Amino acid sequence: MTSHPNVWYPFTPIEGMATPLKVVGGRGARVVLEDGRELLDCISSWWVTLHGHGHPAIADAIHAQALELEHVIFAGFTHEPAERLAEALADMLPGDLSRVFFSDDGSTAVEVALKMAYQYWVNRSESRQTFLAFEGAYHGDTVGAMSVGAESAFTGVFGELLFDVERLPFPSTWIGDEGAPEREAEVLETLRARLAATDRPVAGVIAEPLVQGAGGMRMCRADFLRGVRAATAEAGTLLILDEVMTGFGRTGARFACERAGVAPDLICLSKGLTGGFLPLAVTVASERVYQAFVSREAAKTFWHGHSYTANPLGCAAALASLELLRENAEAFQGMEAHHRAFLARLDPALTERPRVTGTIAAFDVRTRGTGGYFDDIGDEIKRRTVDKGLLLRPLGSTLYLMPPYCVTDEEREQMYAGVLGLVRDVMS
Repeated sequence: MTSHPNVWYPFTPIEGMATPLKVVGGRGARVVLEDGRELLDCISSWWVTLHGHGHPAIADAIHAQALELEHVIFAGFTHEPAERLAEALADMLPGDLSRVFFSDDGSTAVEVALKMAYQYWVNRSESRQTFLAFEGAYHGDTVGAMSVGAESAFTGVFGELLFDVERLPFPSTWIGDEGAPEREAEVLETLRARLAATDRPVAGVIAEPLVQGAGGMRMCRADFLRGVRAATAEAGTLLILDEVMTGFGRTGARFACERAGVAPDLICLSKGLTGGFLPLAVTVASERVYQAFVSREAAKTFWHGHSYTANPLGCAAALASLELLRENAEAFQGMEAHHRAFLARLDPALTERPRVTGTIAAFDVRTRGTGGYFDDIGDEIKRRTVDKGLLLRPLGSTLYLMPPYCVTDEEREQMYAGVLGLVRDVMS
């Protein structure tokens, strides 16, 4: 079997690519391959499958909505699923995040937030063109999202297309790290000084709260996020939180900002929004931001939209997923304790920097290579995962777990034992 002749696969070098594994089904925390083997989905299939594959409550909601209205233009028209979802999100989110703008995926949600933040200042007749972001960040693969992400092999070829962004160090931490408070204080001092500068006023600061996902599951403390919010609030600068990955229970709370006790000016949500069933995203703005666009002047309108904006099927899936999130809160609230016990079983001679936030556990393998995303050990781990019955996609030398909330105790132990075995095998 070879790769399909008409499919161009994402994040995959074409020359020498391994044959993709064909998946024919999924149920709960498992997917089924064409040859009948089952894999335990340890990463929620790119972090989207909150409640497990094929959850009947979401499937039924989509089916019922499809019989009523599958789609309608969302400019000049509206529909109940979108209105109900907007109300539900506004009720869940902290502060006055209440104005919900629908889009398609995480990258687009970030693009919308950046455009809103930029135009917010234009509408107020202020010139602010600079964005601050954090080293190691990943915010998506569209041009604006790449601009505020880390400079990498993913973005290098597009360098001349990207707008300039100033970057701050990210004070990543791990279990047993005693230097985090000092590193955080240094970054916050730099941030406050930069926000106080008048020569290049800052339009907004964008961050992945508590966990930088694709950058290596690098984690920071809630204290640092609270410091960032205090600095931006004092300076009157907008704070954008990209919760595309961390939203909907991933950090042990419904949202990372909720766990940290902060409320941003703009928040980007996608991935788990529909429980992994359909692509859908939202950018939610505070009332302060929204009011800057309330005008009869055409120039102050937010001229942005998508053909599938607020797709009723996606909204129905999201509403069903939010109800499951409410009913099964203990599943994501209690997973951190299990992860901590697992990380304590790691061999420190083979691994380093164990870290956990909510349902996300990660550690680095003590590779003999350079480390990072392109370390060869990541490919070696991937080649061995299927034999362990696991669906894993390491970030180079970083191995992480982010299972669906429906994972059973037995499946969780299979996952932990399999990962421990993988590390021993690869490092032997």
